[in-house]
Amino acid sequence: MVKSQEHEHPKKAFGWAARDSSGVLSPFNFSRRETGEKDVTFKVLYCGICHTDLHMVKNDWGCSTYPLVPGHEIVGVVTEVGSKVEKFKVGDKVGVGCVVGSCQSCDNCANNLENYCPKYVLTYGAKYHDGTITYGGYSDFMVADEHFVIRVPDNLPLDGAAPLLCAGITTYSALRYYGPDKPGMHVGVVGLGGLGHVAVKFAKALGVRITVISTSLNKKKEAIEHLRADSFLVSRDQDQMQAAVGTMDGIIDTVSAVHPLLPLIDLLKSNGKLVMVGAPEKPLELPVFPLLMGRKMVAGSNIGGMKETQEMIDFAAKHNITAQVEVIPIDYLNTAMERLAKTDVRYRFVVDVGNTLKYT
Repeated sequence: MVKSQEHEHPKKAFGWAARDSSGVLSPFNFSRRETGEKDVTFKVLYCGICHTDLHMVKNDWGCSTYPLVPGHEIVGVVTEVGSKVEKFKVGDKVGVGCVVGSCQSCDNCANNLENYCPKYVLTYGAKYHDGTITYGGYSDFMVADEHFVIRVPDNLPLDGAAPLLCAGITTYSALRYYGPDKPGMHVGVVGLGGLGHVAVKFAKALGVRITVISTSLNKKKEAIEHLRADSFLVSRDQDQMQAAVGTMDGIIDTVSAVHPLLPLIDLLKSNGKLVMVGAPEKPLELPVFPLLMGRKMVAGSNIGGMKETQEMIDFAAKHNITAQVEVIPIDYLNTAMERLAKTDVRYRFVVDVGNTLKYT
């Protein structure tokens, strides 16, 4: 007989879940495993809302498993550690991002690229090693193998640090791997949302010259005055785009909607790289001729391995980088999802789980 979500594990847990593709979230009783010898258990204090959460609760990608407890930008305080845990102790500030498991034996895992392991386990809506479904951070506590837990430096506020575990590492890893991270280089950031605004912050801390590329002129003041971007391009202004042709060493494209790539490819210098970190629901058209003529590259990047994620958050602490967040109570979740669908957030919703999750 199959056990219910509430009884399949020994520890009673509570959170908010979507029950079907309507995406409506409501209180949910479930359970988590006991703290194993290599596990870290922590009380969830804050959890960011990623655009992926919106896609997953509505089954936009056709892979959602219900009931679904979202949340993969999770931070809190350790309450228990297993007997063989070496890196953490009770009271430590920690976080869990998008991945909670991998095979630990493939080439990717051996090279600290657990995020590209063919058997990686996502933090929610995936099958864990024991065959049960994983549940995310819209919940009271988490249990995770210490290998997939990140130490959050003391000087980072937890609410502003939470989105770094997805939005932060996604943009940081793209900058680091593809190389437009050297002082004096010129990098474009397409889209000034949850990913885009932290991409600007990381690039500025690396000494890179930044141009924000947006469809909306309304973002210009924010980009220049608050985020300290060096310049701003309205992508719908043909004169502005033409004047910037061939000026950029790299572009980080954070947009998750369908959009043309040719105008962005044209902005690149020879050998320039357009790195996709957004995830449009439909395929984009890729013109090949401009790539050939400039030896240009269109590439992709997806979060980062555990070693790089720790490196990223330590770098963020050193340079006082946090996400700009709107902290909300958990019973505002459905309204927040509606607003997120309309990009009505500046720039990341973060749920105050610790103070507002009430047991029912």
